[in-house]
Amino acid sequence: MGALKSVKMPADWSVETVLPIAFEGRELTLEAHAFQGDTAEEQVLVLIHRAPDMAKGTLPVVRIHSGCVTGDIFHSLRCDCYQQLQAALKVITASAFGAIVYVPYHEGRGIGLFKKIQAYALQDQGQDTIEANISVGAPVDSRDYDLSARALIDLGMGEIKLLSNNPAKEAALKAKGIRIAERVSIVVPPNKFNKRYLETKRSRMSHKI
Repeated sequence: MGALKSVKMPADWSVETVLPIAFEGRELTLEAHAFQGDTAEEQVLVLIHRAPDMAKGTLPVVRIHSGCVTGDIFHSLRCDCYQQLQAALKVITASAFGAIVYVPYHEGRGIGLFKKIQAYALQDQGQDTIEANISVGAPVDSRDYDLSARALIDLGMGEIKLLSNNPAKEAALKAKGIRIAERVSIVVPPNKFNKRYLETKRSRMSHKI
């Protein structure tokens, strides 16, 4: 964790405000912190919920959520991104201290929207998600968690309870200096469109689902 603590970031690398949201018929107000990385596309948004009676030393429950235009915005049934985001929001807003780190440039496990749709077309022809990524000349997973880790440490969340099914994400955050006190899975039921997608994550990427 020392390496990240020693990194001196520019004074204007983060901004903050409040963000009122509608969730499950309620109006909630969250802290909103945006962070700018080294390139224009490297940005994260951290939404934080703190209960008024939060005890000192409470560990935050944190979801690092990869942006997904097709899922998060249009509620695509080909993945479980929207369902995981909603489940994470439910857990975080019910917790005394919780946060979602939303990473827009992680679209398609980091390959971008265009290549993701290219890969979808190959999945239509029978390839799984791993095979399709390789066929379009993309990595299986090119996500980096450096900016997310720096943002968490800047916000005083160097030790967290991680909401994730992905052991590789846990390992990557630990390598960036984040202490993981506990990993909590978010399991959503499959549908006929994403059944193979979820099975590939379980059998070939070791996701705990």
